[in-house]
Amino acid sequence: MQLISVHSEEFKRYGSVLTGYDVAPLLDAMEKIALPAEGVAYEPAIDSLEACKALHQEFSDRAYGGMPVQVGMCWGSNTKLNCLEYHRGCELNIGTSQFVLLLAKLDDIKDGKLDTSKVKAFVAEKGEVVVVYEDTLHYAPCNGEGKDDFRVCVVLPKGTNTEKPALREANDEDKLLWARNKWLIAHPESSEAASGAYVGLTGKNIDIAVD
Repeated sequence: MQLISVHSEEFKRYGSVLTGYDVAPLLDAMEKIALPAEGVAYEPAIDSLEACKALHQEFSDRAYGGMPVQVGMCWGSNTKLNCLEYHRGCELNIGTSQFVLLLAKLDDIKDGKLDTSKVKAFVAEKGEVVVVYEDTLHYAPCNGEGKDDFRVCVVLPKGTNTEKPALREANDEDKLLWARNKWLIAHPESSEAASGAYVGLTGKNIDIAVD
């Protein structure tokens, strides 16, 4: 699968790269968190990362225009698509090493389905502050080239990816709600599908290690 730089013209439809942030203390704090024994871990907010208070405040003030944010992390080892999700509000990703994002657009969903042939792979380098736009579908990052694992900071509007609110489904989008501010569509081969997530990805479950 072709890896496209986040600095390319093509990426501008999906996101952008922010500059002017000193992320060195954040990267140091991320490196101190042990990798999971297998697979991928995710925590919406991690105390040691949010303790980088100056940067946390900068993310809130500059990247989100004064809105409250949470600073968490997704980390482990992954090469597959499995699912795609979106939020109300952009997401920031910062890696301690190169990582790959598998992305599509919200308008690629047709009649509740998205063909995975629409998904593109974008590569970001260590320390880059990558914005994933609100209408860009994404999920867990993948290992960078020649890497066996990744650590990616995830900054989101505060409360995102926490407990799902109780609601009565009143429209098709409600079926996709998987957690607070998290709408998800799963591939039938994914563990999320086995756990009851809405199955909406058709085609192959992309694996960048073989595709």
